[in-house]
Amino acid sequence: MLKGKTILLGVCSSIAAYKAAELTSLLLKQHASVHVLMTKNATEFISPVTFETLTGHKCLVDTFDRHFVFEVEHIELAKAADLAIVAPATANMAAKLAHGLADDILSTTILACTCPKLIAPAMNTRMYENPVTQDNLETLRRYGWDVIEPGSGRLACGDTGKGKLAPVEEMLEYVIRRAALPQDLAGTRILITAGPTREAIDPVRFITNHSSGKMGYALARIAMLRGAQVTLVSGPTNLKPPMFVDFVPITSAHDLFEAVTSRSDEQDIVIKAAAVADYRPCEVASEKMHKKEGDLSIALSRTEDTLQYLGDHKKPGQILCGFAMETEQMEERAQAKLVRKNLDMICANNVKVEGAGFGVDTNVLTLITREDRRQLELMSKEQAAFEILSQLKGMLR
Repeated sequence: MLKGKTILLGVCSSIAAYKAAELTSLLLKQHASVHVLMTKNATEFISPVTFETLTGHKCLVDTFDRHFVFEVEHIELAKAADLAIVAPATANMAAKLAHGLADDILSTTILACTCPKLIAPAMNTRMYENPVTQDNLETLRRYGWDVIEPGSGRLACGDTGKGKLAPVEEMLEYVIRRAALPQDLAGTRILITAGPTREAIDPVRFITNHSSGKMGYALARIAMLRGAQVTLVSGPTNLKPPMFVDFVPITSAHDLFEAVTSRSDEQDIVIKAAAVADYRPCEVASEKMHKKEGDLSIALSRTEDTLQYLGDHKKPGQILCGFAMETEQMEERAQAKLVRKNLDMICANNVKVEGAGFGVDTNVLTLITREDRRQLELMSKEQAAFEILSQLKGMLR
């Protein structure tokens, strides 16, 4: 995700400074080039040698280090940076950055940066909740900084409250969101459905399908990383919803219909990747159904056709994309569905093709529009999501 990106990591004097080494490791695993700048007091908690060993770059601590003073290395770093993050950030550093003070290598370099900037505070609860600190963080937000909210719990000082440095995985997601992909979908509103639906038979049984939700979740994450405002309507899955999306959990086809149709008018793009049940039991038993002699028949009735409704009520300029999972005559049936439901594009795959079935991390898709068909090779679902979104972006007016 971060290949070819230069990330500046500022480390301040906090007991949480050791987590900066873990964050550095995660950034390197994303193939970023990481340069670390430390305050002098931070070196009392963790050695610059740790970061130099991890990154392969000199860790900058002293503004007047003769190693770089004549080359003005910190200015060159600021020019090269794709993103800067200060983690952990003390109340003192937040105050300096909010008011443009530059009296050490970290604050001087950050002041020269024009790239996206993130700050992850870590401090005592009383210091964090102090109105002065909150004003400083709000000032940084006004200047375009992303503030990564600290967590709550037992702090190093023994107090319990808000002030713990955010988890490193969460900070990594903030970095990826701002630096990984071009923000070419900024300002675009996209609604995506994902996962299966469950149609109750009785309090303990239901009708469902094998959908894992992975394709829809990949679409939501990549759309978010490209700057879109994303709403993810999802049936029950074992997946963690992507950060920075509006997550709407649903269970049944009726739930999905209500959730989608109540939000569809405000969307620029709607992508229906959920595997929705076509039928549900006519009656749902109020008590568990017990086994009896002989066979059992369950009468079924049609569920609401959300995709057909969207096609019939599509507003001018809105783009509607569906999915078609088939076992035979894939392209012919997908093309007929495209026309019947008034779609702009349909993504078709054959569940029998290796790498395109349920629950796997890859897909083999054919993107079908009214004008042409585009066959994608076997690729990860996130790569497929990128291709789908690029095609849909080109169709927006």
